[in-house]
Amino acid sequence: MARLQIKTADELGAGDLEDRWKARRAARETAVSRRVLQLFVDRGGPIPVEDIVASFADAPAAATRHALVTLDDDDLIRIQDGRVDMAYPFSASPSPFVVRLQGGQERFACCAVDALGIAPMLGQSVEIRSRCHHCAELLELRSTPEGAGPEGSEVMLWIGQRADVRCKVADSL
Repeated sequence: MARLQIKTADELGAGDLEDRWKARRAARETAVSRRVLQLFVDRGGPIPVEDIVASFADAPAAATRHALVTLDDDDLIRIQDGRVDMAYPFSASPSPFVVRLQGGQERFACCAVDALGIAPMLGQSVEIRSRCHHCAELLELRSTPEGAGPEGSEVMLWIGQRADVRCKVADSL
C-alpha cells in the first residue's frame, strides 16, 4: 500500500524556488503580460501574436515581440504557431478546470490552483467547475477574491511534487 506523505509548501519547495517565484511575479506585472491576460479574460484564447503587437500601437513591434518571447522563455505564456495558447492561469485548450466569469464567459484554467487564483487576480467572484480526479464526481464551487466559498469546504486540493522544477511547466500539460 502506498504511503501518503503530507508536507508543507516549504518542505516541497526547492531552495531557490522563492527567488524564482519573485522573478516570475515581476515578469507578470509588465504591460505586455497584463495585456495578454486581459485579452484572455475579454475574449479567451488563443490570441494571435500580431493582435497583441497591434494593441501596442505606440511601441515598436520588435520590442513587443521580444517581450512576448521573453514571457514564453520564462514559462509565463506559451506561443505556438504564432498564437499565445496559454497564459497562466488561462489555457486556450479545454482543461478539466472551467471558470465562469461574472459576465458568464467561461475560460479554461491550466490547473486547480490556477482556477482558484483567477478570482483574486480579477478582483471578482467566479464559479469553478471540475471533476474529482479520484471518483469523477462533479465539483462546483464559488471563489471570491478572499477564497473559496463554503461549498468548497469538503474539497481537497492535491498537489504533486515535480521531479524537476526547472523544466518548462507548459511542456508537461
